[in-house]
Amino acid sequence: MTATAPLTVGFDLDMTLIDSRPGIRACYLALSERTGAYIDADLAVTRLGPPLADELVNWFPAEDVPAMADLYRRMYPEIAVAASPAMTGAREAMDAVRAAGGRTMVVTAKYEPNARLHLDHLGIEPDVVVGDLWAEGKARALRAHGAAVYVGDHTGDVRGARTAGALSVAVATGPCPAAELRAAGADVVLDDLGAFPAWLAGYRAAEASRA
Repeated sequence: MTATAPLTVGFDLDMTLIDSRPGIRACYLALSERTGAYIDADLAVTRLGPPLADELVNWFPAEDVPAMADLYRRMYPEIAVAASPAMTGAREAMDAVRAAGGRTMVVTAKYEPNARLHLDHLGIEPDVVVGDLWAEGKARALRAHGAAVYVGDHTGDVRGARTAGALSVAVATGPCPAAELRAAGADVVLDDLGAFPAWLAGYRAAEASRA
């Protein structure tokens, strides 16, 4: 008899597990004050998801972006971590996977050391954390750890899940509305992670009936 591998569920971080808008806004304002460059922090936090450099290029010359990204990341722990709460249902979603005997992982475009600081601060303890991956690039980590499901709030997360051959579960808590997530190919769209435990129970029951 062949042993069945445990269910592995991946989660995005920003606007999926954590509401990073207050912290990121504060960090952009501090970066603006430090450098003298204008940054519309309120606009920037409406389009979270892609890598930091994709946002910084709107406010700095391209040749300055790597240095500005390094400065932002150094400033980030003191300014942004404590200011960013967990999203509704985040802990319960992780607990539901564990209660089902599964493993959890976080795959995010955020700089990995800062992603870990957020999770530690909030007491959220995934089995695996992988940072610095975006959109289709997330598939590398999802495949490597055998993730069957990937949960995210952005169309880039949908693309990552589909590239990995994982079920795409989207939450409409980030910059992409439900219709846009469905159009991008999400298999499931939830209002927020509060709906995830019930969805997971139904998913597991359906999988068991097919076994």
